[in-house]
Amino acid sequence: MKKTVKVVAAIIENEQNEILCALRSPEMAIPNMWEFPGGKVEKNEDIYSALVREIKEELDCTIETIDLFNDHTHEYDSFIINLIAIKCKVAQGNPTPSEHSTLIWLKRENLDSLKWAPADIPAVEQLIGEY
Repeated sequence: MKKTVKVVAAIIENEQNEILCALRSPEMAIPNMWEFPGGKVEKNEDIYSALVREIKEELDCTIETIDLFNDHTHEYDSFIINLIAIKCKVAQGNPTPSEHSTLIWLKRENLDSLKWAPADIPAVEQLIGEY
C-alpha cells in the first residue's frame, strides 16, 4: 500500500495581487515542476504551524496564514499526497529560495503558463477561477 503524505502549501499573494510560484530544483522529487511552496506536516503539528515553519525554512521569511483554500489528494506512482493549500501573506522578510531553483510572482490569469506539479493543479485552477 502506498504511503499518504500530508503536505501544506502556501498561496502567498502580494500587494499587486500576484501569487508566489516556486520551481522545484532538479534534485527534488518531481523535479523542474512548479508548485506552491510548503512541506510535510510533522507529527502532532497543526497545518498552520507546519506551514509557517516550512516557509521560514524554505524561503527565509515569516508568513501570516489567512484561510484554508484547497484540500486535494493526488496519487503519484510511489506515494499519495494530501495537499492542503492555505492562503497567506508575507508578514516579515522577502521570500528567498533555498531548496527551489527559482521563485516568481505571477498574476492569476498567467498561472496556467507554467508546468505545475500534478498535486498543485486543483489549487491553480481554483485560483484562476477566482479571477
